[in-house]
Amino acid sequence: MNWNRLLAMAGKEVIQIKRDARSIAIVIAMPLVMMLAFGYGVSFDTKHIPVYVFDREGSQQSQDFLKRFQASIYFNVVKAVDNYPALIRAIDGGRCQIGIVVPPDFSKNLNSGETVRIQALVDGTDSNSANLGMSYSQVVVQAYSQHLQLQWLQRQGRTNIQPLVTVDARTWFNENLESMSTIVPGVVALVMAVVGTFLTSLTIAREWERGTMEQLISTPVTPMEIMFGKLVPYMAIGLFDTCVCAAMGVWWFGVPFRGHLSVFFLSSIMFLTVVLSMGYFFSVVAKTQLAASQISLIATFLPAFLLSGFMYPIDQMPAVIRVITHIVPARYYMAILRNVFLKGTSITLMWQDFMALAIFATLLGIAATRVFKKRLD
Repeated sequence: MNWNRLLAMAGKEVIQIKRDARSIAIVIAMPLVMMLAFGYGVSFDTKHIPVYVFDREGSQQSQDFLKRFQASIYFNVVKAVDNYPALIRAIDGGRCQIGIVVPPDFSKNLNSGETVRIQALVDGTDSNSANLGMSYSQVVVQAYSQHLQLQWLQRQGRTNIQPLVTVDARTWFNENLESMSTIVPGVVALVMAVVGTFLTSLTIAREWERGTMEQLISTPVTPMEIMFGKLVPYMAIGLFDTCVCAAMGVWWFGVPFRGHLSVFFLSSIMFLTVVLSMGYFFSVVAKTQLAASQISLIATFLPAFLLSGFMYPIDQMPAVIRVITHIVPARYYMAILRNVFLKGTSITLMWQDFMALAIFATLLGIAATRVFKKRLD
């Protein structure tokens, strides 16, 4: 490999990037847009669920029960209605997700020691929010029931009451259970996958469309020098975008960074090698910028978004899909980033993920080197 020819090839690619306003816009705008869009637009936290209430009794006890919902951060009691049709219209119209109905014999059954049944009408069009809403409702009702039982025992003269089993929960790594802390590291991986693969998918295809491939083939530059010369500038661009996204996550969104920068950059370089090799491969095979860019987006963004554990936990996927996720490089990089950001895990504890990235980088690098031939057919 001749370093002078390689540097000349890299300099040529830098000039191409400067002349292509679209590439510069993608490099600058896409990381910022994706970080802001996912940071503010995507949240797995379900709070302030809109609730309508229908108190059929209207007693002090029933109002005290409904105030438990109003005091919870997970619910927002929007309105109290006085009939069933109004409650149904509110759920149908999307003005609330849960409707709470207090029966007319609420106080009577409580005072007589009978079981009281509270009706909860849940909008199930969003299954995740519906499940969380039902779980939160049950917690509120159970807390109120325990409060009533405690009052009854105290009235019986039992003042020294201790629960038999208690839970003293302590959350590690994400103390406030904020989804932002898990989303931001995932966005870093998405940005690198999309930007790296998309830009490099245009490299060889651009040469074919502009008619400069004949001149490139006639030079003494070897296929490996062409590949490395074209990918080196995008490696620098990818690392720059990675730093921008990580800095935004830490200083703008307040996500902790507890790991070592060396582990972060090593994993980023390995993953960039994977996505850049994929983009180069697609560019050689497709030979047109449109086809190469479409293939690269389908092959990187969708797997990184759906099968890497970014949106959905991998252990909750069907068995066949879990097997498929093992051939998605973003899965391993996503796991490394979350451990680096939140846990500060050392590289020795993540050697399996690093080994997987190394294998993908080696195989895809070899494939990208072999696919390009210096001939016109």
